[in-house]
Amino acid sequence: METVERKSRKERVGLVTSAKMDKSIVISIERQVSHPIYGKFIKKTSKIMAHDEENTAAQGDTVLVMETKPYSKNKRWRLVKVIERAK
Repeated sequence: METVERKSRKERVGLVTSAKMDKSIVISIERQVSHPIYGKFIKKTSKIMAHDEENTAAQGDTVLVMETKPYSKNKRWRLVKVIERAK
């Protein structure tokens, strides 16, 4: 029997917007998109919820999250590591 290798999971770097929940954090991921007509770069923000098992992340931290199985209705990401602490 042949072993099937799965594709690598998505990883994103973002800023923690809210860490008030137990084992959950809200992350804002900012990206730059070119305007279709004018060509000017516009900042677009996506908010996602991530699972934080040890409640290590705090508001303002820069974190790395990875796509995973659904933890709840809104959580499909999990915290991998805290890259930079808030000052």
